[in-house]
Amino acid sequence: MLDYVIRSGTVIDGTGGPARRADIGIAGGRIAEIGEVQASGRTELDATGLMVAPGVVDPHTHYDAQLFWDPSASPSNIHGVTTVIGGNCGFTLAPIKAGDADYIRRMMAKVEGMPLAALEQGVPWNWATFGEYLAALEGNLGVNAGFLVGHCALRRHVMGADRAEEVATDEEIATMRALLADSLAAGGLGFSSSQSRTHSDGDGRPVTSRHADRREMMAFCEVVGAHEGTTLEYITSGCLDLFSDEEVDLMTAMSVRAQRPLNWNVLTIDGGAADAVDHQLSASSRAAEAGGRIVALTMPTLVPMNMSFRSFCALFLMPGWGEVMGLPAGERMAKLADPDVRAELDQRARSKEAGAFRGLSNWGGYVIGDTYAAANEGYSGLKVRDIASARGTADFDTLLDIVLADELRTVLWPNTDDGNDKTWAMRAEVWNDPRAMIGGSDAGAHLDRMCGSNYPTAFLEDCLRGRQLVPVTRAVHMLSGQPAQLFGLRDRGVLAPGYAADVFVFDPATVGSEPARLVRDLPGDAPRRVAGSHGVVRVLVNGVETVSDGRPTGAVPGTLLRSGRDTASVLPVAAGR
Repeated sequence: MLDYVIRSGTVIDGTGGPARRADIGIAGGRIAEIGEVQASGRTELDATGLMVAPGVVDPHTHYDAQLFWDPSASPSNIHGVTTVIGGNCGFTLAPIKAGDADYIRRMMAKVEGMPLAALEQGVPWNWATFGEYLAALEGNLGVNAGFLVGHCALRRHVMGADRAEEVATDEEIATMRALLADSLAAGGLGFSSSQSRTHSDGDGRPVTSRHADRREMMAFCEVVGAHEGTTLEYITSGCLDLFSDEEVDLMTAMSVRAQRPLNWNVLTIDGGAADAVDHQLSASSRAAEAGGRIVALTMPTLVPMNMSFRSFCALFLMPGWGEVMGLPAGERMAKLADPDVRAELDQRARSKEAGAFRGLSNWGGYVIGDTYAAANEGYSGLKVRDIASARGTADFDTLLDIVLADELRTVLWPNTDDGNDKTWAMRAEVWNDPRAMIGGSDAGAHLDRMCGSNYPTAFLEDCLRGRQLVPVTRAVHMLSGQPAQLFGLRDRGVLAPGYAADVFVFDPATVGSEPARLVRDLPGDAPRRVAGSHGVVRVLVNGVETVSDGRPTGAVPGTLLRSGRDTASVLPVAAGR
């Protein structure tokens, strides 16, 4: 007798091949057979009219902390995700010295938007080494989870606070190399780093990885190349603007030295900026010519993100805005009330130098969220342009007047109009480009501002009943087989005999995502945004139901993915699909 049998479903195996009607038999956490299964199962599911796919592999998450208080990785789990990769952008919770826990917590709160109270109350902080961190998670996971080793943790551990903003000495690099080697040997899936100008720590200082020189980066990549089943992840200022020649050269050199793929987050696609998209993807072409491989992550759906003039957000990053937005609240308000300052900020936001942030200058399209002042009563849910029209004032002035009345606390939702057919056509073209891959949810981060974890069901809904830009078989491959292949996941990402039984069963007629909503369910009563799902019939992780009819079962059958054991090395030459 088999443990579980899924009968008469439309099987989409994750390879990109055609769908077929078949049964799936599961035993011992693995797929035993696909076809006409004669044996009965202890549990059986009639999947007539349903689609049966591999579980989704999310390649860019920040579930490093959340999994301690939420082993299910919600809400990713209810959107079909069965495997998550954490430790991205150079930020991890290990290795760590006991005295640095507060610093790491405050840094994660700043750069990744994880509530400090949740980090303080929901994480045990009872490890020192990366291996001990992994051991603290193992055995209590509702998803399969693997973690890269973050550059900032390595630097803080070896160089401390005093030398955080210095170039490492040869001796310090040697010590960090050894620490990285130990972390990879313990199961780290690779190395991640940030040299982005947007990343600062809890004290407002540039994160320490931004001070690494080329020889330090090359030293780490050499260590990565010496360990089986590892990879590279990187974020730099060029991910937000346009890559400079120096940035492309460094990323290429990193991939070549490690002989591993390097993925970066995130490629923004705008039909009005085709040259910019081509420029970013050309980094991959240059790397391939040199024997490396660079892969851009890009989201297949739009992820609305709220903003505030009071708390750090993308508005702070626009050219010329940082000097004003970085001021104390009182001084900031005085500047924002100045007509000359307003004119300058508006002009800089609309200028070519704003790059990917230029889309934020559609002030009239902003939707007003929560308000606090009596003068703003009734504005929640309205667009700024409509309020401006009623007042007879300019859009930008109207927005700032509302914000100032609320003493900067107004919750704002930038316009997420997705009706540009040219942009969507370009997105579909990029999805099919071997230089790019779907991903970049940031799940587990920026919890009170966004919810990107719902992209699998939202994408499937669009493919089945919306724009239908790619066939559902191709979409499933993008969500499962392709990211599994990039990370060299052994026996995952595809439905095939002998593979792990990570399975996503959904109803093609109803699969989709609910809108994000704000809840308070984090340690310390901290808020986050979550989105429910539709049409998610079952999710199995290693053959065990973790979601039934859209609701978590509470089971924790997930595997802690370790490099070498659970992953195989992917060489840059294996760049095809």
